[in-house]
Amino acid sequence: MAASRYDRDVLAPGWQQAHRRVSVETPVSVGLVVEEPTSGFVGAVVRWENGLVVLEDRKGARRSFPFGPGFWIDGSPVDLRPPARSRPVAATHNASGSRVAAAAPAKVARASRIYVEGWHDAELVEKIWGDDLRVEGVVVEYLGGIDDLPAIVDEFAPGPRRRLGVLVDHLVTGTKETRIVDQVRSGSVLVTGHPFIDIWTAIRPERAGLAAWPEVPRGIDYKTGLSRALGRPASGQADIAQTWRWLLGRVRDWRDLDPALPREVERLIDFVTTEPQDH
Repeated sequence: MAASRYDRDVLAPGWQQAHRRVSVETPVSVGLVVEEPTSGFVGAVVRWENGLVVLEDRKGARRSFPFGPGFWIDGSPVDLRPPARSRPVAATHNASGSRVAAAAPAKVARASRIYVEGWHDAELVEKIWGDDLRVEGVVVEYLGGIDDLPAIVDEFAPGPRRRLGVLVDHLVTGTKETRIVDQVRSGSVLVTGHPFIDIWTAIRPERAGLAAWPEVPRGIDYKTGLSRALGRPASGQADIAQTWRWLLGRVRDWRDLDPALPREVERLIDFVTTEPQDH
């Protein structure tokens, strides 16, 4: 019996797709060369956004196309997809450089406290050391000015198990500020200061796009002078506040600070969290 010319029924269901090439799902990457056959446009992937992939041909012309099937790579059909989002890696260290503590119930606040002079100083301390302080149960209080310190110390009534740490602005030997500090220092009170005229300059200037912080002439408000050096508006307190928010937002962790500030803040944290030795 003669062999059939057909090894199967050519009219069986699915015969229309029998010889079609299936598009392969392909995640995009920068530099991937793709053809959009309907338009004949061939280009390398330069970016993707809002459901579109942007191709650039060898003459520099760019065109955007929606993700999906209908593309070719090396003569084969592909279904272009955005790259899979990688699952974020859990941080192992917080902004201060300390290891992230395991989850634990909220800790009752210690009797000991840290006071920080200046709103901007306090906000920077919170951003970098806030996680550490919450783990240790240390509350940070705002100090409006060094003149308020003696009254605060009297009211706080520090002792061996009720320590007080204070971070003040620009503590320079021989000034009124140092004389006030000398009045309140004791075994239960540690007052330290950073060497910066303003806490803004404790941030490395590179984070603000500067090689160095500028000298601000006498008679010009310091923050106003720095804002102008940064090319930002400086006509009032609202502008200054916006510049500070912008600058604070550029601080990622302790490495963006001059080492003099972390050194003093760490001293205070150690001081208020060290338990006194019973004899």
